Amino acid sequence: MPDAIKTAPVTEDPKTALSAEPVKAEKARSLWGDAWIDLRSNWYFLISAFLIVILLVMTAFPGLFTSASPTSGDLVHHYLGKPELGKVGSPEWLGYDVQGRSVYARLIYGTRASVIVGISVTVLVTVFGGLIGMVSGYFGGWVDALLSGFTNIFLGLPFLLGAMVVLQAFTDRTVWVVVLALAFLGWTQIARVMRGAVITIKQSDYVQAARALGAGTGRILFRHILPNAMAPVIVVATISLGVYISAEATLSYLGLGLASPTVSWGIDISGGASQIRVAQHILLYPSIMLSITVLAFIMLGEAVRNALDPKTR
Repeated sequence: MPDAIKTAPVTEDPKTALSAEPVKAEKARSLWGDAWIDLRSNWYFLISAFLIVILLVMTAFPGLFTSASPTSGDLVHHYLGKPELGKVGSPEWLGYDVQGRSVYARLIYGTRASVIVGISVTVLVTVFGGLIGMVSGYFGGWVDALLSGFTNIFLGLPFLLGAMVVLQAFTDRTVWVVVLALAFLGWTQIARVMRGAVITIKQSDYVQAARALGAGTGRILFRHILPNAMAPVIVVATISLGVYISAEATLSYLGLGLASPTVSWGIDISGGASQIRVAQHILLYPSIMLSITVLAFIMLGEAVRNALDPKTR
């Protein structure tokens, strides 16, 4: 009989052997992570963020941009004199108004009132409207009917006209009075957006699972529903911020918003309207500054909306 066939032991080639180390799975990105990656390559976001950073620096440190006083006038500086555009950053760069005040200095210091009003109103309406909408959408039933009816009453009031009526009751219209008047009427849109988002999210599997595991109402609302419902609210709030800045300027232009000695672009536009035939610069530069500011926040809101909308991916 032939000898038994002996097989040589198979040796592993170290170059082709599989690694025993487990392969690390890539960390899944959240909606906010994907949105941030998208925003960093969006020119709308980059341009608007750059402008907004400059506006915030002007608000916090106006002295970095001009040494002139926005409220001290000197009639030696005639408003009919042409702006000296070659002297960039100087008090006479953009000319003077009818009271001999530097238009450039008032532009810089006027940023503070507009940005404070816009951000403060946005924070107030987001907090109050968000709570109303979250409670209404989560509990439903008679709670939803009651809060929705309450929201519809305020929604039926014209925003600017209602603010004008409210501000008529105050003789001293400071920045915070204007903020409260605008927030009093501006929370309804946020409430409706939040309500719709909560109604959709509360039917999700992870919310049902949390409820089945015995999670309380507060934990479900603030740990599971609120973080996932904030995306559309942030979009609406960001776009609305520019609207509130425009509303403040409109009310100040009509003489129902901020009043002197507060420095405001709306006040300057109102004062320049009467001199538009002889001194256009008094009206022109505050109008340009207001338009740039409102446009920057609207562009930011549009960029955030596109980044958070899964349909655009």
